[in-house]
Amino acid sequence: MSDHASDHTTDPATETFIAHRNLLFTVAYEMLGSAADAEDVLQESWLRWAEVDLAQVRDQRAYLVRITTRQSLNRLRAMKRRKEAYVGPWLPEPLLTAPDVAEDVELAESVSMALMLVLETLSPTERAVFVLREVFDVGYDEIAAAVDKTPAAVRQIAHRARRHVDARRPREVVSAGETRAVLESFQRAFETGDLQGLLDVLAPEVVLVGDGGGLKQAALRPVIGAQKAGRFILGGSGKFAGRLSSDLTLVNGNPALVVRLDGEIDGVMAIRVEDARITGLYYVRNPEKLSRVESETPLTLR
Repeated sequence: MSDHASDHTTDPATETFIAHRNLLFTVAYEMLGSAADAEDVLQESWLRWAEVDLAQVRDQRAYLVRITTRQSLNRLRAMKRRKEAYVGPWLPEPLLTAPDVAEDVELAESVSMALMLVLETLSPTERAVFVLREVFDVGYDEIAAAVDKTPAAVRQIAHRARRHVDARRPREVVSAGETRAVLESFQRAFETGDLQGLLDVLAPEVVLVGDGGGLKQAALRPVIGAQKAGRFILGGSGKFAGRLSSDLTLVNGNPALVVRLDGEIDGVMAIRVEDARITGLYYVRNPEKLSRVESETPLTLR
């Protein structure tokens, strides 16, 4: 939102926008997988909202969600070209989240790295419908207005998207406490270079995905299997010239590691846990996706 707008907090349009800002940001982020793009969408949405005659708006929250969804859809289609030219795997931009998000298991799962990657496999309209319906419980009529479809068509899209996501999402939603316990074991093995310690927490079929965006070294394709992933992790950390450390924090609603090299952020590592083992490892090293984590002081979990 513009600085000009924030100076006039008594203005009804501004007050309403600020009141719903967190919701609108989350809608945009879940649709785009990029906090930077979500902020741009909020700026565009604010400019449109500022021109609206509030007297003509029956439900201001629904109207704001509609504007944000449309702007997100426009940006999502433009991002498709960016992703097609991306070097190596594309991972969502890590998002630092507060402890209360982790306590809301459904919201934490909806922004988890694992589910965000599943959402990447949906079409833009399917993704919008899924996010609005499944995450925010928006009514079919409201969604239809946001995506320019009939309510009947939206019901079909929602059913198709839900079936697609359910077939690919983790079998169970694991609590933040369980994830943290597994991550702490991984952290000890990672920091001490203990391969057996890593193998003890990695599932046999674990998939390691790295995102360097062509700016930092990362595997150009997923690394599959505990032995391969474990050796890749320790082999990579052994190449660093400097002191490697990691802090446990909350990223995308779940415990994750912020990895540092001589005190500077090298990357963010998120995990997916099933049956007390890590089945997914997601390591974002692309500096362009770490600026938000760098600028905000991560909450270190003790």
